[in-house]
Amino acid sequence: MEENRVALLGVVVEDPNSVEELNALLHQYKDYIIGRMGIPYHQRGVNIISIVLDAPGDAISALSGKAGMLSGVSCKAVYSKLPNE
Repeated sequence: MEENRVALLGVVVEDPNSVEELNALLHQYKDYIIGRMGIPYHQRGVNIISIVLDAPGDAISALSGKAGMLSGVSCKAVYSKLPNE
């Protein structure tokens, strides 16, 4: 069994048509999400979302990859260096 990691996903949404798909994807991983914050940046026409996860590395990678494949969505994961419990 893989150990959980704490990570931050940074998501930039440039295509508003992808928001519904992104929310559905996040719902699939809801058990791992500690919190999320969305900031609409109207001047540039983008939305920036930060998502904090406590999840197995494979789940974090899968969510990041799936989100990044959506049209007009960029996603990167930053992993903590917390010691394992």
